Amino acid sequence: MNILFVSLGCDKNLVDSEVMLGLIREKGYQITDDEKEADIIVVNTCCFINAAKEESINTILEMAEYKKTGNLKGLIVTGCMGQRYKDEIQKEISEVDAVLGTSNYDQIVRVMEDVLEGKRTVSVKEPEAAASVKTSRVNTTGGYFSYLKIAEGCDKRCTYCIIPKIRGNYRSVPMERLIEEAEGLAQEGVKELILVAQETTLYGKDIYGDKALPKLLKELCKIKGLEWIRILYSYPEEITDELIDVIKSEEKICNYLDMPIQHASDNILKKMGRRTNKEELVRIISKLRGRIPDIVLRTTLITGFPGETEEEHEELKDFLRKMEFDRLGVFTYSKEEDTPAAKMKNQVRSYIKKRRQADIMELQQEIAFGHAKDMIGKKLKVMIEGKLPEDSLEERYIGRTYMDAPNVDGYVFIQAREELMSGEFAEVMVTDAKEYDLIGKLV
Repeated sequence: MNILFVSLGCDKNLVDSEVMLGLIREKGYQITDDEKEADIIVVNTCCFINAAKEESINTILEMAEYKKTGNLKGLIVTGCMGQRYKDEIQKEISEVDAVLGTSNYDQIVRVMEDVLEGKRTVSVKEPEAAASVKTSRVNTTGGYFSYLKIAEGCDKRCTYCIIPKIRGNYRSVPMERLIEEAEGLAQEGVKELILVAQETTLYGKDIYGDKALPKLLKELCKIKGLEWIRILYSYPEEITDELIDVIKSEEKICNYLDMPIQHASDNILKKMGRRTNKEELVRIISKLRGRIPDIVLRTTLITGFPGETEEEHEELKDFLRKMEFDRLGVFTYSKEEDTPAAKMKNQVRSYIKKRRQADIMELQQEIAFGHAKDMIGKKLKVMIEGKLPEDSLEERYIGRTYMDAPNVDGYVFIQAREELMSGEFAEVMVTDAKEYDLIGKLV
């Protein structure tokens, strides 16, 4: 029996997909990447914003076609869209045979077997329910880096965000389970561990009574085989001096922090339900850079939030000029049903949102390209990700530095006479910069 998995959305969703793949493999099913061969296709969906919903729906419909042109006997929808729109999926997409929610993906094998028996199944629990899984994940990222999901859900209730209704309240994964999982990943060859959650900085508050991310990081640093540990999704108001000290003192922890701020106007931040203001953002950014001079800061923004004026847009741009984030992504505001922001007055027109998004990215390009040129002449530790086709570029290898998270940041293209293996580290002298990427040669 051949099973094909399509995982959409964020890296947190990818972890769920890898766990489900582990359960499927454990039961002896064959995993395939050929849609025409698949007996069952599972689509792990995202519906965080409208674009993600559209991608999920289009993917489901595309996979459904293999009931006509391939071997497909069962189509299963899991993840955020399954949790949020289970009734609509059953009603409007008749080709779907089963729907699974976000908190009971541990039932994937049972649901598959029901589908093979001709049963239509819907298995969606309350989002706070906990999936109970003990299995080895199937690492789908290439084997040298992997994500470690340290918590599920969120308590923050930002006015634009639907995640708490889909994923539930914040629930930390017990530390002993995370250590065991990380040790298993390291034994399989993972060199870079990337911590993810809806919010990593609040880890442990619900089960230990205090923020335990610094303690978790220290324990992860003891694991043999791991060389880099990277932190994503850290909320600025939750970054403590203890956390900064651990990042600074532990050699394995990358001096890199992903810190979504969403905006810099106090008025917009308040409407968003964020728990910081511009002054506090300046303070935490200044503290991080003062304590860890080579830290790389990444952020994400939302432009065109309801009521955002041209003056507030310019205020955000002025903030970005002064702060000079090393890495930045910006989304146009997406009006999500059942959120407070969707009911706010003065919704910004689509073309204005897109123009403001382009404004910010143009500004960020100037900053990022300048930072890349500043790297010329420096020696950097690079994780090799692969070898380029012989005729594509003069550079033969591609890799990443501590400054670059996979799939969202830049790369280093490397000239090397000797053979390099994916997953190993090399010292590279930067000789040039091309937009977000660096060019270098092996030292």
